[in-house]
Amino acid sequence: MGKDKLRRFRENLTFECFVQPEFDEVFRRDHPLKGNWNRDFFRNDNPIVLELGCGKGEYTVALAQRDPLRNYIGIDIKGARMWRGAKTATDRRMHNVGFLRTRIEFIDALFAEGEVSEIWITFPDPQLKTRRARKRLTSPVYLAYYARLLEPGGSINLKTDSKHLYAYTGEVIRRFGLPCEVSEADIYGSGFADEVLSVKTAYETRFLEMGLPITYTRFALGGRREFPWFDWEEDDKAEKDNEAERQLR
Repeated sequence: MGKDKLRRFRENLTFECFVQPEFDEVFRRDHPLKGNWNRDFFRNDNPIVLELGCGKGEYTVALAQRDPLRNYIGIDIKGARMWRGAKTATDRRMHNVGFLRTRIEFIDALFAEGEVSEIWITFPDPQLKTRRARKRLTSPVYLAYYARLLEPGGSINLKTDSKHLYAYTGEVIRRFGLPCEVSEADIYGSGFADEVLSVKTAYETRFLEMGLPITYTRFALGGRREFPWFDWEEDDKAEKDNEAERQLR
């Protein structure tokens, strides 16, 4: 492990906005912050928004800066990347930003039912191989997590360059009859991108330089709690196209 990465890991622990639970704090038990984020961490009653797979935290910080009346938490497992966002939030003295280093599979142990108002998923790994479909952050596996955390009517936002993940998410929405507010296949080409959607992460900038369209989907769960697994026939049909998409990454 490089010295710079080790330095960032150490510095993360000094940031008040950075939370890094120990494994035994979230494995088969609830973390003390569960249900208490506003009272004990943010010290206000504002709505909580999560960014899953936040990477360097560019989107989390940008959203928080634009909307000081909401609390934003970026979640990722890669602490060295998250350092950038945590340092920026600290340097700017932002009080509505937090960073949580954990696996997304543990969010049940960290957030109470209805504690979250909105979820953003920005440029996640599309998990293009069929055998990894369960790892997609809009798969039925993860929707079941979100259903427990989101308040009634809470929305999920997916921004991605992956045509396959965009199509897959559309199929998930169709299969379960979920309310879909927006499904846009090219937010810049269509002129749909507003101030929030125009925030660009390092990944997005790279994809735009490749000439890839950026897609956006906004949907809710409609009060649904159960999401049975299904195999999508297009996964197998698209294997060749997916291989080309994988090469771009």
